[in-house]
Amino acid sequence: MSQRTAQPAARPAGAMTFTDRLRSVAWVLDPIIEGLHKLGVHPNQLTLAGVLGSWGAAVLVAQGHYLHAGLLVLLTGPLDALDGALARRRGEPQAFGAFVDSVTDRYAELAVFAGLLWVAQVQGDPLLSLATYFAAMGSVLVSYVRARAQSLGFEAKGGWFSRVERFLVLTLGLLLSQPLLTVIILGIGANLTALQRIWHVRRMAKAK
Repeated sequence: MSQRTAQPAARPAGAMTFTDRLRSVAWVLDPIIEGLHKLGVHPNQLTLAGVLGSWGAAVLVAQGHYLHAGLLVLLTGPLDALDGALARRRGEPQAFGAFVDSVTDRYAELAVFAGLLWVAQVQGDPLLSLATYFAAMGSVLVSYVRARAQSLGFEAKGGWFSRVERFLVLTLGLLLSQPLLTVIILGIGANLTALQRIWHVRRMAKAK
């Protein structure tokens, strides 16, 4: 699967995330996982389908078909919640699969931003271009800060805009055909989340 001391005013970056809460009820997916296992579906097939779905959505976004892009993301995005669970059901090694899953998540997320950048270039819209850049930057930094923190022995998985929150905002924004508002929200939320995680690591480092 992709993406993984209390503060008084806001949830600390090490606290349980919305993604964690979803995983706590992941048992509802067990019948689907069992069905896919019996059909002989491989986890990598689900991962590839998710990535291809995102790139297909990017093409639709570049053509201005935001609603259809949102529907495609809504359809293929949840596959990210199934590939890891299916790998565990098949008893396959987890380490490399988790690594590949994290990398493909970044490709999938950045694909839609690429489509939005194309739209901004075609329309000559510098605001959309700049907002999309900052949204992409924040999304990458959220993951990078966590990975870098883990390499130093710290955990920084929380914050307001983890992977699931960004997916929900992006999907809803596309379905409502509001690309500019979507990337503005993502840019602010994702970069604040990266800063939350940086602050959390700083606190842990000082305490250590």
